[in-house]
Amino acid sequence: MANGVGGLLRNRGCARLGIALVIGVIGVIAYMSRTEVNPVTGEKQRVALSVDQEKVLGLQAAPEMAAKMGGVVPDSYPQAALVEEVGQRLVERGDAARSPYAGNFHFYLLADPETINAFALTGGQIFVTAGLYKSLRTEADLAGVLSHEIGHVIHRHSAEQMAKGQLGQALAQAVGVAASDGMDGGQQAAMMAAMVNQMVQMRYGRQDESESDRYGLDAMSAAGYDPKAMLEVMKVLAQAGGGERQPEWLSSHPLPETRIAEIEAYLRQMPAPSAPVSEGRPLS
Repeated sequence: MANGVGGLLRNRGCARLGIALVIGVIGVIAYMSRTEVNPVTGEKQRVALSVDQEKVLGLQAAPEMAAKMGGVVPDSYPQAALVEEVGQRLVERGDAARSPYAGNFHFYLLADPETINAFALTGGQIFVTAGLYKSLRTEADLAGVLSHEIGHVIHRHSAEQMAKGQLGQALAQAVGVAASDGMDGGQQAAMMAAMVNQMVQMRYGRQDESESDRYGLDAMSAAGYDPKAMLEVMKVLAQAGGGERQPEWLSSHPLPETRIAEIEAYLRQMPAPSAPVSEGRPLS
């Protein structure tokens, strides 16, 4: 009888491993099959969305995202008009102009006066809060913020993260199935796998931020803005962070101090500008 029970448990364990293997393999195949060449950078990327899907998703999500931060400030306000003007200048004079998103970029000022933030949705919908805007000194500082967000769109970071997230979910599910014993063990294993997946996504997030910083510096220079203004943006973020911060390895963004060091290193490698650069108008 004992041998019979033991054999049954072994058979169930083999079945679970088989199912887990199938789930994992399907997840990996799906991820590997989503390879596209970025038309701007030439980089091979694994993405979860087509360019057209990115555009549609961004446009659909924009009103809801704006509503969460006080809504969009109308273009009739000079500050909102300047955000759009600076953003379009960065697009027109940089690599973004030859991207499939070129005509889809829009730049919005959000009314939230307390939150210090800027973000990009897929396809080119870019937002900066009034809280961040009022913390900036000059037009070049604003260009630093917007060019960084353009970098996220051009490098298709959101579509990459979605593909990685889907792969991570499949692998986490596979681990949970393989470790399941019908009791708490499987649940604990699934939780551990999910945590590992989250750590992987955070690591890639930090790389994305650094990549967008470098793109932003080049875009600022091409548009005639002093790229050193990006350092002022980092100081604003450092001040906004205050003293209560989690360790960098548990953060989706590099610490401002780390980004400052990377930006300074990249600035030393950049070629001398062919034309004078400017900080632009003071922001009011």
